[in-house]
Formats: sequence, C-alpha cells, structure tokens
Amino acid sequence: MLKEYRTILPLAAKYRWWYAGGLLCLLLTDAGQLVIPLIIRSVVDSLSAGRGSLQEISREILVMLLIAVAIALGRVGWRLFIHGASRRIEYRLRDRIFRHVMTLSSKFYGDYRIGDLMARFTNDMQAIRMAVGMAVVAFVDGIFITLAVLVILFSRYPRIAWMVILPLPVVTFLVIGAGKLLGDRFKKVQEGFSSLSEWVQESLSGIRVIKSFARESWSGDRFRKLNQEYRRRNMNLIKIWGLLFPMVTFLSGLSTLLLLYIGGMGVMKGSLTVGDFTAMLSYLQMLIWPMLGAGFTVNFLQRGAASLGRINGILREEPEIKNIEEPLKRKPKGGLRGENITFTYPGANRPALKDVSFNLEAGAVFGIIGKVGSGKSTFIRLLPRLLELQEGKLEIDGRDIRQYDLKTLRSVFGIVPQRSFLFSVSIRDNLAYGRRHAQDDELKRYADRSTISRDFSRFPEGWNTQVGEKGVSLSGGQKQRLAISRALAVQPDIFIFDDALSAVDAETEEQIIRSFLESRKGRTMIIVSNRVSTLREADHIIVLDDGHIVQQGTHLELIAREGFYRDIYRLQGSTPKGNGGGSREGK
Repeated sequence: MLKEYRTILPLAAKYRWWYAGGLLCLLLTDAGQLVIPLIIRSVVDSLSAGRGSLQEISREILVMLLIAVAIALGRVGWRLFIHGASRRIEYRLRDRIFRHVMTLSSKFYGDYRIGDLMARFTNDMQAIRMAVGMAVVAFVDGIFITLAVLVILFSRYPRIAWMVILPLPVVTFLVIGAGKLLGDRFKKVQEGFSSLSEWVQESLSGIRVIKSFARESWSGDRFRKLNQEYRRRNMNLIKIWGLLFPMVTFLSGLSTLLLLYIGGMGVMKGSLTVGDFTAMLSYLQMLIWPMLGAGFTVNFLQRGAASLGRINGILREEPEIKNIEEPLKRKPKGGLRGENITFTYPGANRPALKDVSFNLEAGAVFGIIGKVGSGKSTFIRLLPRLLELQEGKLEIDGRDIRQYDLKTLRSVFGIVPQRSFLFSVSIRDNLAYGRRHAQDDELKRYADRSTISRDFSRFPEGWNTQVGEKGVSLSGGQKQRLAISRALAVQPDIFIFDDALSAVDAETEEQIIRSFLESRKGRTMIIVSNRVSTLREADHIIVLDDGHIVQQGTHLELIAREGFYRDIYRLQGSTPKGNGGGSREGK
C-alpha cells in the first residue's frame, strides 16, 4: 500500500513547512485539551472538600477559558496549514496528470475510456487529498493523545489504568484487520464510478443519436444497471465501515463501564477522589478518538493508496512519440519526401500503408484520393507525427521528421480533419484557438476565406455566439468552415484538408478552394478528398487503394488513364477546368 505514496513524497516535501506549522498547531491544541481535565480535577476536589473560594474557582475558570481560546486558534491553524497543503498537493498532482496525458499518443486514449479518466481526475483526487490531509491529522493526533493520556493515567493511577484500557487494544487490531478489506472494496467502488461516468459521458455526447433511434429507454436501462452496480459496490464498502465504527464505540463504552465500576469502588473506599475520578473519565473519553482516528487513518490511507494506484497507472504510461535528444528547433519550410512508408495499427492483421513513396516540393498542391479505409487519414497523421512512422523514410526539407522538435514540427502544419471538433466556447474563440492574441480584423479575414463569415449574421450574438459542446449548435458545413478558418489563423507552411469540404455544397467548395489558391503565398497544400472537383487544381495526385499507391499524376493525366480516378470522375459527372496543374497566382 505505502509504495503507491512515492508519487506524493516530492510534493509533500515541497510543503513540509506547511505541515510543520499545522502539526505544531495540532500539538498545541492537544496539549491544551490534556491540561483541562487536570484543572477540572482541582476544582472538583476543592468543591467536594468545601475549601474552594469563589475567587479561586473564578481564576480556574478564567484559565480554562484562555486555554479554550488557544485550542480554538490552534484548530484554525492546523486546518489552515494541513488542509491548505493537501489542497495544493491535489492541485499540483492534477496539473501534473493533465500535462502528462497531453503528451500521450492516440493508443493511450484507445486503452483508457474518457469516463474512467474523468473519474481519476475527480473522485480519485479527492481520496488522495484526504489521505495527505485528514489522515495525517488523525495519525499524529491519535499517537500524541494516546501516548500522553497513557503516561498521565499510568503515572497517577497505575492500578486502575491497566484494567480500564483492556478493551482498547482490541479496537486497534480490529481497525488494522479491516484496512485491507476497505482498500479492495474502495478500489471496486472507484472502478464502478468510472463505468458510470463513461456511460453518462457517452449518452450525453450522443444524445442526438439516442433520440433519433428512439433508444432513450434502453439507454436509461443501461444507466440503471450501472447505477445499481455502483450502489452495490458502495454497500459492500459501507458494510465493513458500518460494522467497524459500532464495534469501536462498543469497546470504548466497555472501558467507560469498567471505569465507572472500578473507579466508583475507589471513590467509595476513599482511595480515589471525586476529582481524580472525573479526570480519569475525561482522559478515557479522550482515548476513544485515537481509536476512531486509527480507523479514519487506515480508511483514508487505503482509499488514497487505491486511488494513487489508478493515478500512477496513468503516470507510468510513456509517450510513444517524443523528442530525440537535442532536437532541431529550426522551423522547416514545407518540402516533403517519403520513401517506402509502411504503417500497421496495433492489433491489425494488415498494414494501413504499404511501401508509399512520394516527393512534394515546397509550395506545391498535393492531392490524395482513395476508397474508404485506403489509408488517406493514416498518411496525413504520419506527417506531423500524430502517428509514429514504423518503416521507411519521411523527410521534411531533407531531414528526417524525427530530428525536429515536436512542437516546432507541428507548428508547420495547419490540419482540418474529417470530423471537425469545436470547443464549447464562442465562434470567435474557436477561430482564435491557435493564435490567442490575434486581432479581430485578422480573424475576420480568415473567416472570409472559408465563407463562414457570411453566417455570422444568422447567429443570435454574431461570432460571440456560444457553439455548445463540440459545436452542437452548428451544422456540419459550418463546423467544417469554422475549422478551416481556425487552421488558417495559425498561418501554417503546410495546409492539410483531410476531406474537410465533404459537408459543403459544390459552389461553396469551389469558392473556398479558389480563395486558398489565390492567397496561399507559396504555402504547401495537401488536399484529401473523394471529390474530383476538389482535386483538379492539384499539381500532383496520388490514388490510394488498400494502403498502396495505385495511380499518380496530374488531374488531366489521371482522367486519361483507366482506373479508380477516371471512374470517380465519370461517376461525379465532372468536366475539366483549367489545365490540371498549370500556373496560378501564388504558386
């Protein structure tokens, strides 16, 4: 269990002075609590003997009042310092995890569900915070109070003390024995919460699909089953926890009964004063908290260890794609060359790309076409190292792409993917995602290029309209055009359309393409599409089939030869425009 806490130790060391201040306040609080029964004993003995004056009693009460104020201040202090440290550790650990997952490749997100990750960022982090906060308080408080009370009892009342505390060690063994069961069951509770979160996240994200297929009842039934399983796992945990505390209370009550009997006999025989009996009763009541505190400590530590195990599982994941030592930070210009590129997805029986070779000069327009599953998107994802090349060579400006710093390499590309993802912020903020400090007039120019600007007047608040989660309030064509403008705003040297015009009409498509060709200022352009009308202006086109290049050439060359490209050309009823690769403005 404790080995999981190695992740926390550097963070705890960073806030060691916070813990030191909190523990000092805690010990001063405990010391004040230990003094009060002694004052009560003195007052009770004075009153029972009839020798206490009002002035003396008032002085004792004033001292108790001052101690009570000091105890209250001490409690504020340890809460401020220790809970403050635990909150800061939680913040830093959550920040570390988030930054770490940002470096991980797509394989990681295939292995871990989003709902599970969300549970680790929330419930598990809360359990860790309690383990480095309240568990520390319960442990130190319990040890100090137990030792201090035992020293006082055995030094003053040795004959009675050993008899009245007999049931209390049983409590400790009971708590320790329950610890393993608590840890295992809490881990299952967290896993159940992950499954529940995953289903809720999927259902809410896919609510349109659920409604369109009228599957609300089925989705609700699935949620109910997961919710019932989560409740069952919680009940299994509560059964142990619910049994533990009544047992602790019962055994603590036995100690009080023993004191009432043995101490009461001592008072009647005169071997024990009423003040001593009252003080012993107070100290014995103090011993109940450490016993309960031991339960809290074990429970918090077990829960924290289970949650840290889940967190450490993420932190142990190594990014598959990372920089070499001393990578190049010089920004490349855009010439691309590939030789015998082969890539196979993990677990796949056949490669997605096989022996693909190409040569793309900086400033050229490169077209890619092929059937569904032919490897087009895989090809695109290899270029900025979103996937790692397995076999062959892939160079940019004559250097292997792995020699470049990842951030520098990816800053060269502006990619508009097949499925346009938008953040749940305003249209304007989505436009400026890649350039947070871009001026409004500049952003509007890029909006004009994709023609999304003509739709601004249709939105309730213009381009300040919130688009909803994943752009739910926009049509498919609007999302694609907004994604195009977003990619343009970063001013990339290599612009990639990955079937990014599939949701727009032919007229808008032609307007967008023409605008790009006229204003691209020598930038390299890669267009993936199954529309021949989109590809006809490309300098060079490759046709992919089952991961292989089966045809390549200009638009006019390909329509003159038998093959997939000409079949698609005839099917779509296209007519050649331009010269299929002649000079254009900005080429």
